[in-house]
Amino acid sequence: MTSPADRVPERRVPEAVHRRRWAILGVLMLSLLIVVLDNSILNVAIKTISTPAPTGLGATQSELEWAINSYTLVFAGLLFSAGLLGDRLGRKKVLLGGLVVFGIGSALAATSGSPGELITFRAVMGLGAAFVMPATLAVLMNVFEREEQPKAIGIWAGGVGLAIAIGPITGGVLLEHFWWGSVFLINVPIVVVAVALMLWLVPDSRDPNPGRLDPVGVVLSVVGLVLLVYGIIKGGELADFTDPTVLATIGTGLAVLVAFVVFEKRSDHPSIDVGYFKNKVFSAAIAAIALVFFALMGVTFFSVFYTQSVRGYSPLETGLLMLPLAAAQMIFAPRARLLVDRFGHRVTTTAGMVTIATTLAAFATLEADTPIWILEVVFFLMGTGMAHIMTPVSVVIMQTLPREKAGSASALSNTFRQVGGALGIALLGSVLSTVYRDGIEDKLGMLPADLRHSAGESIETTLGVAARLGPEGRALVGPANDAFLHAMHVTALWGAGVAVIGAVVVARYLPGKPTAPQRDKENEELVAAE
Repeated sequence: MTSPADRVPERRVPEAVHRRRWAILGVLMLSLLIVVLDNSILNVAIKTISTPAPTGLGATQSELEWAINSYTLVFAGLLFSAGLLGDRLGRKKVLLGGLVVFGIGSALAATSGSPGELITFRAVMGLGAAFVMPATLAVLMNVFEREEQPKAIGIWAGGVGLAIAIGPITGGVLLEHFWWGSVFLINVPIVVVAVALMLWLVPDSRDPNPGRLDPVGVVLSVVGLVLLVYGIIKGGELADFTDPTVLATIGTGLAVLVAFVVFEKRSDHPSIDVGYFKNKVFSAAIAAIALVFFALMGVTFFSVFYTQSVRGYSPLETGLLMLPLAAAQMIFAPRARLLVDRFGHRVTTTAGMVTIATTLAAFATLEADTPIWILEVVFFLMGTGMAHIMTPVSVVIMQTLPREKAGSASALSNTFRQVGGALGIALLGSVLSTVYRDGIEDKLGMLPADLRHSAGESIETTLGVAARLGPEGRALVGPANDAFLHAMHVTALWGAGVAVIGAVVVARYLPGKPTAPQRDKENEELVAAE
């Protein structure tokens, strides 16, 4: 008689699909590429967009944060409903629709005539991306057998590293030869290729028992997040978080989010099944994703200003400087499962979070004349840490819920990643703005009263005002660099502190290396489920 460990479950994936599973994964990664590529390109372009017309749009720091967060908030707010729609209507249909909307939004964003238009069209792009991201991972879970899923998810996560590598370099090349809108227009041909390949290769799948849609929950989550993030960004812009408008907006946002949680708990068809979070392992994995992206997105936002405004590198050179971060993800994300097999999820992910915390703290040591190779080492280690977080926790999340709920599991993972990233940009961006204004304000006395407030919002606006003043403005350059470096150091330490909290969470709640009896039990459960 065979033991549970020796019994192999029957194949659940149709043979025709199984044979082309790796080609399907390639198409899914191309679809994922444009969603991640867009943000990584934008990171290089934000300085150019902040430059006055005709070079850019003259966007302020708060407008830049909204150009990023309008996309992110729509993306995060609709992800779970998009996952449910994919489960109900078919993941392939939803994926194709999302790609088309994303392509239209990209074309519109490229032709924006003002920061307000760019923010609006970025929200359209976020709408399309919300239907792309959960569908890619849900399709993956339905074309790979369970034993191959960790490897496939590792390669999928490595695709994020590829996009991070391609994005800044592509953005730098485009900005050297074309106008700023080209960084969005580049998405259109990629969408066309992805749609064609998807129609040819990717099978459709759906949940035989999909959940009902939850429009009230969607509205509450989007409104709550927008109010919360708006209040945080406004507090940074004013350098005053005690302002009544700021407090009222943040308080209302939190109240709406509490109402959202209460409504979801009582609903018989919630957008987010709060019951999932009773599983401590699942909750810890979700928290790890949110916290690491909170820290990373906030730091990535200011690192572009460090390399371009303080160090004087071009957008293309900035993209090349970020290669080590992307290369580390591409190298280690597909291999992270090997460490998990040897040491378990807890040790692997905790080590990754500690690495992230250390690299973020290292930003607090960077100065205007720090050898650039040190920044390259920091980026490489940051990518290494991220690779050993994303792959293990993605596997934990996707395998905690049944295969039929793959869209929901993927949506939850991506929702918390995007919400974490949006709050990271908003909160850490506000810390950066507040500390910078405190450091530069007393040096702006030479400016007319109407210019002082805007000139103190960011290093780019200060340098822009200094350039318009001619020789008299040169006296502002040194103080602006000093104030920005101090603000960057403070912000980096905040990010490092968040990563430390993440390390404590995963060390406490993620599973360790399974024992032989546990593996036998898991195999027995798998056989029974099949």
